[in-house]
Amino acid sequence: MRRTAFAVATAFALGAFSHAAYAAKPPKLDDALVHLRYALNALKRAEVNDKASAHRDQAVQLTEKALEEVNRGIKAGTGE
Repeated sequence: MRRTAFAVATAFALGAFSHAAYAAKPPKLDDALVHLRYALNALKRAEVNDKASAHRDQAVQLTEKALEEVNRGIKAGTGE
């Protein structure tokens, strides 16, 4: 019983510490930009059949929108 209580308390404490560390340093939006640009480039170069071209076009539009939103987030975070 004591081991279980100790394990639960330890897990709770470690979870709280990791959450605080994550909140102090959020994921880097610059990294997201790199990955989104790579995805956009791959989508634009992808060869698809006629049935899939509409889906690819929509994916390109949504990825471009995601790039815009990430750029807005970066500007908001830097106070520009």
